[in-house]
Amino acid sequence: MVNLTRFDMENQFGRITMDPAVCHGKPTVRGLRYPVEMVLDLLSSGMGTAEILADYPDLEAADITAVLQYAAQLARVQRVELLPA
Repeated sequence: MVNLTRFDMENQFGRITMDPAVCHGKPTVRGLRYPVEMVLDLLSSGMGTAEILADYPDLEAADITAVLQYAAQLARVQRVELLPA
């Protein structure tokens, strides 16, 4: 489990914000109503950065980079323990 403190989030991922009043507290891009998971879904569906930026003019290229950095941080695993069979 990755534990990111508020300090870490603001310094590493300043563009990724969490506010209980916006998108039910899910991580979003700069407090806008663009959840990180939506941007990841667009990327995983094959859309490129240019296409996303054309469809969502409020977003910036640095936002997409921040989303990918955030996802990479969450995917880091500290340790894997195998359970006995």
